Amino acid sequence: MKPSLPNSRSAQSGVVLISSLLLLLVVTLMALSIFRSITMQERIGGNMREKQRALQVAVSTQQYAEWWLGNASNAPRAVAAGIASSADVACGTTVLDANLGAGQICLNSLISDAGITSVANWPGAATNVGVAYTPPGLNYTTADTNPAIADIYYGRPRFYIMDIGALATGRGEAYQIDAYSYGLGNTTIAVVESTVAVTCQVCNVGAL
Repeated sequence: MKPSLPNSRSAQSGVVLISSLLLLLVVTLMALSIFRSITMQERIGGNMREKQRALQVAVSTQQYAEWWLGNASNAPRAVAAGIASSADVACGTTVLDANLGAGQICLNSLISDAGITSVANWPGAATNVGVAYTPPGLNYTTADTNPAIADIYYGRPRFYIMDIGALATGRGEAYQIDAYSYGLGNTTIAVVESTVAVTCQVCNVGAL
């Protein structure tokens, strides 16, 4: 009597099954990795978009502040020369509205006024500091809501102008402008800063 031989077809089927399971596992891991990568790229793209939106509005606010300083503020003022202008104030008591024609030049710095030491604790929408400005076409809300609306911003942009001191030539004054804007939420904020010199041909110091 001849011994029975193992069924070669059954043995091959077992190898195919194991290979198929391993291949399925590899494909599943690759799919999960690709999905995670796509999700991460979308988040990065969204954060970059919010950063650019906030930065563009902050720059627009800064440009308006520079225009106001040079054309509607009666600058330069000889504060650093020991003559305190009545138009320069110790800011921080209320928020003015630039869209209503208001503005201010501050004697105190933004750090001393609002206790700001870094962008991380920049004044929020409820902090009474600076001048609020809404660029044309900008919509904003006072709360982090309506995330589906693309042109909503968390709050109104603001700027803060500080009198740094008289120029070395004695024919003008230097000013520091800080401007900031939110993105969609209060976790996205862009801050820009510039230094502007306003000069005069004939500086009537006694009239300041």
